[in-house]
Amino acid sequence: MSNKIEAIKKEKDGLAVKQELEKFAAMGWENIPEADRDVRLKWLGIFFRPVTPGRFMMRLRVPNGILTSQQLRTLGEIVDRYGENGNGDITTRQNIQIRGLPIEDIPEIIERLQACGLTSVQSGMDNVRNLTGSPVAGIDAAELIDTRPLIMKLQAMITNNGQGNPEFSNLPRKFNIAIEGGRDNSVHAEINDVAFVPAYREGRLGFNVLVGGFFSARRCAAAIPLDAWVPPDDAVVQLSRAILEIFRDHGLRGNRQKARLMWLIDEWGIEKFRAAVAAKLPFELLSAAPKDEIDWDKRDHLGVHRQKQPRLNYVGLHVPVGRLYAPDFYELARLAQVYGQSEVRLTVEQNVIIPHVPDAVLPSLLREPLLSRFRPEPPPLERALVSCTGAQFCNFALIETKNRALALARWLDQQLVLPQPVRIHWTGCPNSCGQPQVADIGLMGTKTRRNGETVDAVDLYMGGKVGKDAKLGTCVKKAIPCDELPEVLRQLLIEHFGAQPISLDTPPAATPAVAMVIS
Repeated sequence: MSNKIEAIKKEKDGLAVKQELEKFAAMGWENIPEADRDVRLKWLGIFFRPVTPGRFMMRLRVPNGILTSQQLRTLGEIVDRYGENGNGDITTRQNIQIRGLPIEDIPEIIERLQACGLTSVQSGMDNVRNLTGSPVAGIDAAELIDTRPLIMKLQAMITNNGQGNPEFSNLPRKFNIAIEGGRDNSVHAEINDVAFVPAYREGRLGFNVLVGGFFSARRCAAAIPLDAWVPPDDAVVQLSRAILEIFRDHGLRGNRQKARLMWLIDEWGIEKFRAAVAAKLPFELLSAAPKDEIDWDKRDHLGVHRQKQPRLNYVGLHVPVGRLYAPDFYELARLAQVYGQSEVRLTVEQNVIIPHVPDAVLPSLLREPLLSRFRPEPPPLERALVSCTGAQFCNFALIETKNRALALARWLDQQLVLPQPVRIHWTGCPNSCGQPQVADIGLMGTKTRRNGETVDAVDLYMGGKVGKDAKLGTCVKKAIPCDELPEVLRQLLIEHFGAQPISLDTPPAATPAVAMVIS
């Protein structure tokens, strides 16, 4: 049994379009063969978007979420050329997506990205997606393992040093890998196909390994233990390679809804799967440590924090729903250069960290105008808000998410006093890019009928937990019309999360703020 995507891949490997970019740029987007335009270009991180015809999105690879000031400036210069069409989003994989790009400019854009050390290769479709790691790797005083060197070795192996790697360009479906180096599960290990979490085995520090976590429209599953432990060295890369080769060669390909790693593990059983992995390794695969070191509640890294390096701090800035415009890229680049060491970190909560800020200049940084918008200490609901791209730019989304999510969070923060942040995640469709299953309150876009008309709605998820004892939430109510959400969420926060009303005023069915545009 096959499917349309497998037929397209069999006809021509996705990476083959790398040699055809100049031709595509010259012919115009309307004349590019549909299989190349809509599918294969995603192997280069280039996404055709029917909702913005002629304006492509590009997804970069930002391993471990680390960017330099030069890279930020380059991204700002790229999106700046396209006016109101140009912007960028921080994703839930510590990554950047830029949009508004005409196909005729993309070959030159790729050259500019490569010149500053960025690549978009193999960032979409049936490839290993951006590699996530601890956002405070190398600077956290409580860190166990610095994930940065391991992430970079993995990136080099998977992408052939950013040039594209045909060994791993034809997986059955997408694949996510995360490496956690701290105690608070900052990477959401449980939702990755392969995750490495720190653990001591007989006194030696390394990683326990989890496998099979994923979200899809058909099924969501938390990763399960492989009963394996590896040291924090090349064994991480070798084990990842072995699992990828098994998934490539044996993963299910007929039904794309069953083409993720967990379906293969279900079919084989974890014992057979582990034995197959072990047989590919040049070393003995040891059994897992009895327990891992994920024993903290999850941090969001916002605000000012001491680094392990004396007299240095990292400052976490809240970027509302992860949306960046050209002036934001420029300003973040400047702030990182003036106050830090020309480096920023991205988090899976779609926020930014400026590390290496000396004590002496910290007060000046906190007075910078950008920090009045990208606040180190935002209100509790806005602070923990996550959203996918939404219908404004994504043709899969059933509803608009980012604008609606931000407006509603700000309205609720004005209505309620909360004892602690409540994580509200929005996703526009069942593909779950906004990860509603890991949130305190998850909202998944859908449609419903009311008074004979089709209206925007959400399915409500609750019970997700991150950090120690992480678990996925479940759907508790379907098809809540979006214009009823202000009151629904207000009552939910009061009844389940200890919120206290500031005012007894009843909200209108749809608040004017919901129509606002992110700025």
